Amino acid sequence: MNQRFNNNNTRPFEEDDTDVLVADQHYYSLIVWNDEVNTFEWVIETLIDVCGHTEEQAEQCAMLIHTKGKYAVKHGDYDTLKPMCNSITDRGINATVNER
Repeated sequence: MNQRFNNNNTRPFEEDDTDVLVADQHYYSLIVWNDEVNTFEWVIETLIDVCGHTEEQAEQCAMLIHTKGKYAVKHGDYDTLKPMCNSITDRGINATVNER
C-alpha cells in the first residue's frame, strides 16, 4: 500500500494498490434499417417479440428508424445480438450487427 499524507501533512492515509481487470470485450449494436415495405406495426411487433422491448420502446425505435434511416435498437455482445438479427431479417426487416 502507498502512504499519502492528508492536507495538513500530520497523518498519513493509506491507498490500496488495486489491479483492475479490464474486459477485452467488444460491444455490438443491432441496427434496424428503414425501408418502404414494412409497416410501423410490423416493426413494433417484431421489436417486442425479438428484442423484448416494451410497446413504448418499440414505438420510439420505429419512429427513429423511420426518421433517421436506421437505429441501434439493442446493444450487447455478438453472440446475443446475432440470433436476434437473424430473427428480424427472417421477418423481412433489414437488420445488421455492427461493432460499436
